[in-house]
Amino acid sequence: MSRQRLDKVLAHMGIGTRSELKKIVKQGRIQVNGHIVKDAGLQVSPEADRIECDGVSIEYREFIYLMLNKPQGVISATEDGRDRTVLDLLDDSLRVFDLFPVGRLDKDTEGLLLLTNDGQLAHNLLSPRKHVPKTYSAYVEGVVGEADRVYFAKGVELDDGYVALPAQLIIKEVVMSLPPISRIELTIHEGKFHQVKRMFQAVDKQVVYLQRIQMGSLLLDPLLALGEYRELSENELKGLKGE
Repeated sequence: MSRQRLDKVLAHMGIGTRSELKKIVKQGRIQVNGHIVKDAGLQVSPEADRIECDGVSIEYREFIYLMLNKPQGVISATEDGRDRTVLDLLDDSLRVFDLFPVGRLDKDTEGLLLLTNDGQLAHNLLSPRKHVPKTYSAYVEGVVGEADRVYFAKGVELDDGYVALPAQLIIKEVVMSLPPISRIELTIHEGKFHQVKRMFQAVDKQVVYLQRIQMGSLLLDPLLALGEYRELSENELKGLKGE
């Protein structure tokens, strides 16, 4: 990694603002490789140099990757004037990294959401040319049958005339209640607005519960309760990057 200003590195790690860091450095509270420094503009190699603040070692991390099990009622955005956002679920120590959700889940949709500050990875996952698959588990009002599976596999025409890419529909269970409820899994390769709900509306059925369980190679961790999150493992990250 290229060398950077010390105050930029410390600010990225949430130690303080640029103005606060100038005071901290002048107070002799910062050490680089065991030596007290008094110049906030000192060029350092954040991954190679040992940087300490008040005797505590600072582990530099350029990018953060979090898997969140998004609950209903939370907005997939960085800020919102009325509702809680997914960033409001995070610990304060993570907010300094300027994380953002990769794509979006509707307010009433639960499940897998990736949060990161890695713009290149986000672009790769969201690029329409990549057709990164996304799999959803859903409960649908109505009897979902073989005709629906075949129609989805050919490409459903949505309410605005757009024909969706072929999608893989798996019918897990049909409960003949009043009304009947079908449990399904659906894999799509694009991300149009309310797409899953609109696909079922096209066959006169209504999604009553929707959860995303997979994005690309990344599977929702079943141990994560709603609203909980964790960092991606090295293998999970390599899978998303196609390494």
